[in-house]
Amino acid sequence: MKKQAVLLAALAAAGMASAQEVVRIGHAAAVTGPVAYFGKDTENGARMAVEALNAKGVTIGGRKVTFQLLAEDDAGDPKQATSVAQKLADAKIHGMVGHETSGTTIPASKIYHAAGIPQISPSSTSPKYTQQGFNTTFRVVANDVQLGQALGRYAIGEMKARRVAVVDDRTAYGQGLAMEFSRSLQKQGGAVVAKEFTNDKATDFSAIITRIRASKPDLVFFGGMSATAGPMLRQMKQLGMNVRMMGGDGICSDEIHKLSGGTMQDGQVVCAEAGGVQGEARAALDKFRADYRKRFGVDVQINAPYAYDAVMTMAEAMVKAGSWQPAKYLPVLARIQHKGVTGPIAFDARGDIKDGTITLYGFKGGKRSLLTVTK
Repeated sequence: MKKQAVLLAALAAAGMASAQEVVRIGHAAAVTGPVAYFGKDTENGARMAVEALNAKGVTIGGRKVTFQLLAEDDAGDPKQATSVAQKLADAKIHGMVGHETSGTTIPASKIYHAAGIPQISPSSTSPKYTQQGFNTTFRVVANDVQLGQALGRYAIGEMKARRVAVVDDRTAYGQGLAMEFSRSLQKQGGAVVAKEFTNDKATDFSAIITRIRASKPDLVFFGGMSATAGPMLRQMKQLGMNVRMMGGDGICSDEIHKLSGGTMQDGQVVCAEAGGVQGEARAALDKFRADYRKRFGVDVQINAPYAYDAVMTMAEAMVKAGSWQPAKYLPVLARIQHKGVTGPIAFDARGDIKDGTITLYGFKGGKRSLLTVTK
């Protein structure tokens, strides 16, 4: 009986050790709803990283570990995002990648911070996210201030726009980006001739377009997502308003052409991705895109490589710290220098990426076409 008890105790201990060797990475985004293609994109990117880590075999603190992705759907809704965040915190995840939008990332970040869980967003750009004083918040993309400045410079310098109508969807992302763009535009001598807002679930923009048309703009700036911008472009065409549109990474998807009902013309839309690489560094990103298509049968939307890098950056911090426990690897993550497929990753004191780049795209034949990479 004594030998049996010892054996059972040994087996129980082995089981506990095995459980401790699973590193749980959380991911949350909208994988249902009008922008599900963005959420699935980042989830796929995170999944590719987990699969790559497990295929390689990772040892942390002298122990072999298996990475596990716990993926949740926040539907792009702030309330659902906080519920998802609490669920993941209760599941004792060791790190969090997400959420997708600023409107979901900001409220969720309070829960991860309270639980002491490091969080890296692969797509949220609102400055407020990293201005809360939380030592657990990081992002691997540029923020709205950088995006707005780059878009404003391009609108004035390259597109020769002077009279701009600004529309936003009242979300944390859309409103913040529109504000930063307007500041940049006006600083460089441009004028905001109309200011309108809608919401991210709206489908009828006729009243807004009619008012904008009366102001005779040579560019419409939209702060929001392609699920709204696409139908807006279609209705602009129907109302005889053939004017260019500019926006941030929220509209920087090939889906916008489909959502416009095919009415979007070549060169009509310019958008910016809150990141990007150029020169020799593009080889790693191009390989990732090819591997992604092979793995999932679709092209990268926009943020999958940033989600991939978020997981990899977190894993490197764990390896260097010799622990996957948040309290132990968090200080290492804060000063990490990771070479990612999206370029070098290091964070400033707030958790923003250092020296973030901006990539501007146009569209040709319904597909994104690279214009320039800037800072």
